[in-house]
Amino acid sequence: MVFQVVKQETKPIDGQKPGTSGLRKKVTVFKQDHYLANFVQSTFDALPSEKVKGSNIVVSGDGRYWSTEAIQIIIKIAAANGVKRVWVGQNTLLSTPAVSAIIRDRVNSNGEKAYGAFILTASHNPGGPDEDFGIKYNCENGGPAPESLTDKIYSNTKAISAYYTVDGIPDVDVTKIGTTSFEGPDGTFEVEVFDSTEDYVKLMKTIFDFTAIKDLLTNPKFTFCYDALNGVAGVYAKRIFLEELGAQESSLLNCVPKEDFGGGHPDPNLTYAKELVQVMGLGKKPPTNDVPEFGAAADGDADRNMILGKRFFVTPSDSVAIIAANAVGAIPYFNGGLKGVARSMPTSAALDVVAQKLNLKFFEVPTGWKFFGNLMDAGMCSVCGEESFGTGSDHIREKDGIWAVLAWLSILAHRNKLAGGDKLVTVEEIVTEHWNTYGRHYYTRYDYENVDAEAAKKLMAHLVDLQSKLGDVNNMIKEIRPDVAEVKEADEFEYKDPVDNSVSSHQGIRYLFKDGSRLVFRLSGTGSVGATIRLYIEQYESDPTKTFKPSAEALAPLVEVALKLSKIEEFTGRSEPTVIT
Repeated sequence: MVFQVVKQETKPIDGQKPGTSGLRKKVTVFKQDHYLANFVQSTFDALPSEKVKGSNIVVSGDGRYWSTEAIQIIIKIAAANGVKRVWVGQNTLLSTPAVSAIIRDRVNSNGEKAYGAFILTASHNPGGPDEDFGIKYNCENGGPAPESLTDKIYSNTKAISAYYTVDGIPDVDVTKIGTTSFEGPDGTFEVEVFDSTEDYVKLMKTIFDFTAIKDLLTNPKFTFCYDALNGVAGVYAKRIFLEELGAQESSLLNCVPKEDFGGGHPDPNLTYAKELVQVMGLGKKPPTNDVPEFGAAADGDADRNMILGKRFFVTPSDSVAIIAANAVGAIPYFNGGLKGVARSMPTSAALDVVAQKLNLKFFEVPTGWKFFGNLMDAGMCSVCGEESFGTGSDHIREKDGIWAVLAWLSILAHRNKLAGGDKLVTVEEIVTEHWNTYGRHYYTRYDYENVDAEAAKKLMAHLVDLQSKLGDVNNMIKEIRPDVAEVKEADEFEYKDPVDNSVSSHQGIRYLFKDGSRLVFRLSGTGSVGATIRLYIEQYESDPTKTFKPSAEALAPLVEVALKLSKIEEFTGRSEPTVIT
């Protein structure tokens, strides 16, 4: 039987503007008639038709609720738009980093690579019938669609009158590895279901010394715990940590992917990774067993990570700085040196100090991994990171949670090999030694989630207005906390990309203090309802005798200034943040 292309009339649906990481809405929104189809067709229409026809497209994601149904819809629209082959990870599962690796490296039997991918994920947002779903498009370089493309997609969603699907292709069984072929007007169309882990593991083995990491993980004195938060990272954790590196099965927590993430919030931070935090001795109750030496967690689609030592939390800002400082020597991939390093603007300046001392190129970019991708494609950046638990390198064009864990294990293996002896070099020792060398950036982030969008806009307008009255601002600061330094300048962060000269404006409101402290306010585009206000508070301390204060104590004066200066409770009605990191 030959399938037929069917033209389905439709009309624009409001609100299909992709954010920094694609389109995210509640499942109930995505399940509306034509909602997903409109967005997918608008994406195909934004791409060059000659590139789409005859291409290979990847379609998979983090396995959240409604993924199976969504994949079947996308397969049919892809066939109708002339795609030749759709690659699907077994059981719909591919981590976002794995998708990037597959686009860049996987070839079919004819030696052809993928042209792009639809990734079905809402990242660290909850899943389930009443929770979040998401879709984003990644390009030929393996990275997220640039703004020029997402703007075109959004424009198409506002004018769409029809999409194309097919009659004659039944739902494909995505639980079984193999290729299913169908005949259509333009010839054969194939859906290939393949092992979700194979390509990614192969790539990791070209980056890290698996033998050295295995020696560490099988050392009786070294204990390890990894929490996938019931996200897609679980399938990679089992393959890498158990099968390849010899870790004990008991070291894995929540490594069975679930469409509702086990009812939890798959966000790897001290608030939501409660079980791991407890195991690592950082919970409210004393741990019931011996605390492991090393712990890590992932988010729903495995691109984020949290790193913990025994009773010790490593901030994401410190993590990327420490990886950069130790990469050459500890990680074979970087033995030739680093091309450069980069961080997102809200991330602490810990990486800046490493770059300065090691004489590395340094870039400060807006939030959004695509900005790092431009630098990497131009050969200007090797290691990068953001404070929102995202760390990565130029091996792919997405942040990569398991890569970050393997990087830390490599550093631990390398440092313990250099140290010799019976005593383990610990995570805490590596971090405190880093502070002694480079200084410490005390840092915290306050997230106010699902705030009324209008209230959030008024708050940001208030903060912009204050920037024109720095004299008044400094008088207010003196009244609130005389021990806080004066603001020397304030602005809205603007970035001119050194690669393509594009300009990104209104990327966050900054107050920069004379002693190097910073307050940054941003509206985040990763939520599905309302607005998320993010407040970043940072204080730099270069004196090694003063780098061991509790973070909350060191930052308390700045926190008080930030809350009173912004009038955040007055604007939002919130007396405290949803999450403190």
